[in-house]
Amino acid sequence: MKQAMLAAGAVLLSMSAQAEPFGGMPARQPFVTTLSNNTPLAFGMDAEQTARAVGQPLQYVRGRPGNEIYLALRNIGGSGLIPYRHRLFLQFRHGRLAGWKEDYGENWTWE
Repeated sequence: MKQAMLAAGAVLLSMSAQAEPFGGMPARQPFVTTLSNNTPLAFGMDAEQTARAVGQPLQYVRGRPGNEIYLALRNIGGSGLIPYRHRLFLQFRHGRLAGWKEDYGENWTWE
């Protein structure tokens, strides 16, 4: 019994030596490593760069070649019964990103 308690004490002692000191703060990570999307949208991106930054394929909505509006749908789950999607409309001029607008998908007809 004594040997088992000594062995358990030795294990606990070695574990506490590896752990952080009591009340110590963990090492702080740089802000950009904590972001879920660390490639932000920027004016002047082309459609391929924009799709990579958003992490979703772009769906054509309308417009002439070079001056299109695309839609990126992000499925972020929901309550389980009702899916919830973020809609991001992206405006391109001369093949480059000129602006974007997020639509939260609220249906005004139900209010």
